[in-house]
Amino acid sequence: SAVQKFHDNKIQTLEHVLLTAHHQNCLTVGVYESAKFLNEYPDGAVLCVLALDEEDEDDAALQIHFKLLQAFCYNNYLDILRVTGMRRLAQLLDETSNRNESRDLHCILVTVSPNASFCSTALQQVARFCEESRHRYECLPHLELQDR
Repeated sequence: SAVQKFHDNKIQTLEHVLLTAHHQNCLTVGVYESAKFLNEYPDGAVLCVLALDEEDEDDAALQIHFKLLQAFCYNNYLDILRVTGMRRLAQLLDETSNRNESRDLHCILVTVSPNASFCSTALQQVARFCEESRHRYECLPHLELQDR
């Protein structure tokens, strides 16, 4: 359907943004690390991705962190979206390969760097999706990443 195609296109765009930022070392990964980064560089991020699967929904501490991050992002006009599909996120960021313990992927910031001309079109498309969702009063735009 047209809606599914639109959704798939948004997912591919987001994955492109995350992969490109990852390769250019423009990602901050982890709830604590992201909060710390935003505290030090409030204008240093262009996108905040909150990742949560069903099994994490009962984690009260995580929900509290998410609410605080969400509030910060809204107050600082930082685009924010929620994704489900932690396994796909780990695949994308290639987290399984060379680490003993996996990183906390519940929060990922796409950060700016002086030479980050990366994927500006893709980033603009994600920003537009976030903005359109806000206009439809969906406070937190949501995309579902699929395992490949």
